[in-house]
Amino acid sequence: MRIETDLLVIGAGSGGLSVAAGAAQMGADVTLVEGGEMGGDCLNYGCVPSKSLLAAAKVAHGQAQAASFGIADVAPTVDYAAAMGHVQEVIGRIAPHDSQERFEGLGVRVIRAWARFVSEREVEAGEARIRARRIVIATGSSPAVPPIPGLDTVPYLTNETLWDLRARPGHLIVVGGGPIGMEMAQAHRRLGSDVTVLEGAQALGREDPEAAAVVLDRLRAEGVAIEEGVSAAEVRGETGNLEVLAKDGRRFPGTHLLIAVGRRANTDALNLDAAGIETTKTGVKVDARLRTTNARVFAIGDAAGGMQFTHLAAYHAGIVIRQALFGLPATARTDHIPRATYTDPELAQVGLTEAEARAAHGPKLEVARFDYSGNDRALAERRTEGFVKVMVVKGRPVGATIVGHQAGEQIALWALMQAGGLKMKAVADMVAPYPTIAEVSKRAAGAYFSPRLFDSALVKRVVRAVQAWLP
Repeated sequence: MRIETDLLVIGAGSGGLSVAAGAAQMGADVTLVEGGEMGGDCLNYGCVPSKSLLAAAKVAHGQAQAASFGIADVAPTVDYAAAMGHVQEVIGRIAPHDSQERFEGLGVRVIRAWARFVSEREVEAGEARIRARRIVIATGSSPAVPPIPGLDTVPYLTNETLWDLRARPGHLIVVGGGPIGMEMAQAHRRLGSDVTVLEGAQALGREDPEAAAVVLDRLRAEGVAIEEGVSAAEVRGETGNLEVLAKDGRRFPGTHLLIAVGRRANTDALNLDAAGIETTKTGVKVDARLRTTNARVFAIGDAAGGMQFTHLAAYHAGIVIRQALFGLPATARTDHIPRATYTDPELAQVGLTEAEARAAHGPKLEVARFDYSGNDRALAERRTEGFVKVMVVKGRPVGATIVGHQAGEQIALWALMQAGGLKMKAVADMVAPYPTIAEVSKRAAGAYFSPRLFDSALVKRVVRAVQAWLP
């Protein structure tokens, strides 16, 4: 079967679906190819299931930590299978939005098969050979599995297989102290498992160290063992009786093993050489316009080898649509792309961290800060851990770090500031409803202006002069 199409999208994850839906609704002939699950990693294995399990764990934790509100603590009775059932129910409720039926209803031709390039502008998928004006690679990524001796003979979990569990792990060993590892560590600890995290360097090492410490202190207080600087030398055993041997001789026993050391782009099966498309160590090689070394082909999201976020893939979709449909040049940027780790407390970042900003801007940098402990809503809810920290250069934020309650929600304001190149005055002028956590950001903006107003001799002289003049 031969198909001629305006736009061929390979991959039905968040980025591919965004391209396909947008292009089809604007009149393009769109073909979408997907060999796996519609919705990709985010719906089936990543964002949706992980946040659903975290929500269940939060409820269990709340039952056990109610005394400070005048309510008796209750040891939660956790039905792990039912908690995983909740996860599957949430996936099922979202799945119709990403379904083949919905996209066919939008006018997209959907082919459920694996794709491979056969020429610079042709792709084979199942029994179809597809020739397209423009092609978008949106194949996402898969869990990276490190070459630890013995791992190939021992049963282990990744974020793709974790959701098949129905019996709660007795002692979960997590290899990897990044966002995925720390989120699943806290979730399982709150659901009743013993948890040990093994990290070769520093846990949450990409984040602002001061903010990361707030999260790690909370997890340790909840009973998560976090072992940093541990390199796994060997894995032994079987499910229910596993052991990780470290290079320094320490042994870490457990019942289940979760590998969470990062992800790798899904490009191996695409036969990219046939299309003249080069790759890097992290994914498909792209330029600032997300074009590959084959000018007819774009790569977006995880496949493009950069930041790995669902919302970044959706942003990339808009960049590609402008070019593929309208022929307009468009370039992608990353300074306004936020990221969040959904532990409790949450940790969110947009733009530069304090260390990055100091390296880039030196003495021009000012840091405005406000602690959650000074926020009335945080006090009312006993959620006073954390702070917001804004890196400012010449009145404009170049980065923001938030650690604390609802940090993932609060970072959106600073992402807007970054995207629009707005000045701190915009947040200072904002009127936030009282009492809300949102006031933390407004107070941080106030902290930036306070020395200029209250510590300025000039301002005080002007005020005195005006008061002397007024009748």
